[in-house]
Amino acid sequence: MVPCLPEALAVSRSSSVTVPATTANIGPGFDCLGAALTLYNRFHFTILDQAPGVVTIDVRGLEANRVVTDGSNLAYQAFASYFHRRGLSVPAVAIAIDLAVPLARGLGSSSTAIVGGLLGANALSDRPLDQAALVDMAIAIEGHPDNVVPALVGGCQLAVADADGTSTLCPIPWHSDITPVVAIPDFELSTAAARQVLPATYSRADAIFNTAHLGLLLRGLESGRGDWLRVAMGDRIHQPYRQTLIPGYEAVAQAAIEAGAYGLVISGAGPTLLALAPSQGATQVCQAMANAWQSKGQSVIAQVLALETQGAQVSPLAEG
Repeated sequence: MVPCLPEALAVSRSSSVTVPATTANIGPGFDCLGAALTLYNRFHFTILDQAPGVVTIDVRGLEANRVVTDGSNLAYQAFASYFHRRGLSVPAVAIAIDLAVPLARGLGSSSTAIVGGLLGANALSDRPLDQAALVDMAIAIEGHPDNVVPALVGGCQLAVADADGTSTLCPIPWHSDITPVVAIPDFELSTAAARQVLPATYSRADAIFNTAHLGLLLRGLESGRGDWLRVAMGDRIHQPYRQTLIPGYEAVAQAAIEAGAYGLVISGAGPTLLALAPSQGATQVCQAMANAWQSKGQSVIAQVLALETQGAQVSPLAEG
């Protein structure tokens, strides 16, 4: 006997979604610029023959014991939101999550959950939405585009909010000789706390400064010109305020620059720090950043990553 599935579910009863970490803001690109990185969370969805709304969640991997496993789980919330927004009942589902992106560190862990939940639901729908509709859904849940957009579509992305509330996406070319290096400290910084330290207004001079530096950053990323990048990563909107919340910031920044990095910025809301380095010197920059934080008594994981160009990937799971 074939079980009766909720409306708008396809014959496929399972799917797997791999979503990359992201780094947002990248200096002067506050709340509009982000890039996908080669670090991933994976979400596995299996439809259950139970009443609509039933959910079971199993979490494995990095900091798995800190992730909620009831209906408040963000991946499930996004999964359910997909069906609610389409006027459909939410099918019973089992979700298995494999974590490699650290929580609350400025690498887009919440965006991986949102994108994973939406794409998992979309893969199980017999009338799937296109990428543009999924982007709009993800932004509506997250509230701003700089993490969810690159997590979903990959690459480096500039997202511009239009007057009607929709977003225009612009892929930013990223030169092959620019390597992202991250230093992830063993402490958290919530996005809410990072936003609370920001001023309510900015001067005209600060606005002009960031506009000019963002323009130069986009050209520097495209061309790979280190002299432009060394100037372009300056910012007056968020970093001068947020770096006060990150013990050891100055030491790590100085170490990265002295080791050959073009510049260093706060990744997302922090506390992870992102350096952009020439490919041949990335390993030295990585080690210098780790040493600098460790010299301050701070545990840290430093990694040489790469730009993830494909974005989130969906694949069917083999039926058990």
